[in-house]
Amino acid sequence: MFNPVRSEKIYQQVNRQVQELILSGELKKGDKLPGERQLAEMLNVSRASVRESLRSLEIMGLLESRAGEGNFVSDSKTPILLEPLSIMFKLNNGTFRDILEIRKVLEVEAAGLAAARMTKDQELELRSLFQSMEESDDETRSVEIDKAIHLAIANSTGNYLIVTMLEAISSLMTVFIADARRIIVKNIREQGRLEQIHADVIDALCQRDPEKARAAMSLHFEAVIESAGIEDL
Repeated sequence: MFNPVRSEKIYQQVNRQVQELILSGELKKGDKLPGERQLAEMLNVSRASVRESLRSLEIMGLLESRAGEGNFVSDSKTPILLEPLSIMFKLNNGTFRDILEIRKVLEVEAAGLAAARMTKDQELELRSLFQSMEESDDETRSVEIDKAIHLAIANSTGNYLIVTMLEAISSLMTVFIADARRIIVKNIREQGRLEQIHADVIDALCQRDPEKARAAMSLHFEAVIESAGIEDL
């Protein structure tokens, strides 16, 4: 039932202290950490241990090293989730269907929350992005606008966990399913539905109608699934 207690390596103890400071709020996004020498003196450990700790925290995505400036608490959430997600996805032979399933679950509900919570400025941003989509005749540009629209909707929920998870899943799709988003956007546009399905979602959001927004986003994903050649989820 019990396992022998093993002493932690010094760099792991340093890691834990940094993580505890972040969790307690003493260290916040963008805060600069003391230099290696100062940290070593404060913690009474070697600079090599400090350096090992800082490197491992950077790999985890908690810290960001800036040449000539030092080490800072990262303000990017996606790398922290993306690495374990990528490993799990690869080890479990993840498919495009898996990605679309989780996106549908997240984004249909996100649309409902966004409709109830979005501000006037967020509404104006969505309308501006949609206008850019209508005016774009470049596939690469349309893909970027599509991503921006979905991220803007996630941001409108006011729930950073939804935003973080959506960004990580979107990055996962980009890493493992090459050109998937471009192919889907191209197929839907050729069917003459790209602008209309986005217009329906945005109209529902701007009407502040959660149920209508969820229904419109669900139809959006039905079009995505059809264009991706995947049977209904």
